Amino acid sequence: MTEGGRSARGGSPLGALVMARIRIFVREPAALFWVFAFPVILAIALGTAFRDQPPEPPRVGVASDGPALAERDRESLAAGGVVIEEAPRAVLDAKLDKGGIDLIVDPGAAAGEALVYRFDPQRPEARLARLVVDDAIQRGRGRQDVLAFREATEMPRGGRYIDFLLPGLIAMNLMGSALWGVGYGMVQERSKKLMRRFATTPLTKTSFLMSYVLSRLVFLAVEVAFLVAVGALAFDVQVQGSVALVFVVALLGVLSFTGFAVLCAARTASVEVVSGFINALTLPMWLVSGTFFSYERFPEVIQPVIQALPLTALNDALRAVINDGAGLVAILPELGVLAGWGVFAFLLGVRLFRWR
Repeated sequence: MTEGGRSARGGSPLGALVMARIRIFVREPAALFWVFAFPVILAIALGTAFRDQPPEPPRVGVASDGPALAERDRESLAAGGVVIEEAPRAVLDAKLDKGGIDLIVDPGAAAGEALVYRFDPQRPEARLARLVVDDAIQRGRGRQDVLAFREATEMPRGGRYIDFLLPGLIAMNLMGSALWGVGYGMVQERSKKLMRRFATTPLTKTSFLMSYVLSRLVFLAVEVAFLVAVGALAFDVQVQGSVALVFVVALLGVLSFTGFAVLCAARTASVEVVSGFINALTLPMWLVSGTFFSYERFPEVIQPVIQALPLTALNDALRAVINDGAGLVAILPELGVLAGWGVFAFLLGVRLFRWR
């Protein structure tokens, strides 16, 4: 190093550090797997599991050692696509407890006696089975609808589960690669005493930390483009809005989470400790920020807290652009949340940072 922050070869120390971090990342197979392969595997697994397909038929049990189900009821259930399983009552009870069947129908012992539907109301599939079974039996016994209706079951583009899932996986991947790639890497350098060498050079701590930020941005376009391409080719997920705006949102998301990574590793000297910090930060957001399912399922009282989280903002902004075709003005609140968290975390991390 020479005075003025220039390297002996006349280049920028910051640029040299950025290039070094890029080479380290490219030469690490595990890092490439988690950044590129793992999200694709997850998308294919979940997208296949929840792909568009006819619903599973209800599975209904009838006790073979109890009153027989009327033949007309049995025919009505079969016509309604209901799968009937006959077995001793004890076997059916065990299957109902474990989710092996959705419902048990107990026919009345005498003619005209009420049927009994046994099911767990906490299971959505059991409640659905109860409605299907009762509707089939009632229709078979002559019930008529008092109001005509028709069904509209076609989902619009952007309304499928894979359309909801893919932006969440992009956001999750950006958060994970930023936190682990920057935070874990910083602590590794500190634990190996490498930071002591940087402390003896004219390199400022701000430039040192910015080298991590810039090195992550180099891979940003590749990460996002790769996942969007996989979604388009494998599941026909189309970007309804501006592709450029998708990259702008992703860029702000990476900057925000890189700020958190700097904060987590500012003074940490142990990889075990920084792993705990990162897990404590990421796991709650994975659960509540709407990555795999809508955060609107949580109680209303905690909705403001959930919507203030950076991963929630990134999820909502990506889904608004990719699925709804939203423009920049529509997602300004989410971008404001990301920018606010990123600036706060990075500045606090720079303030707390120590070389040793």
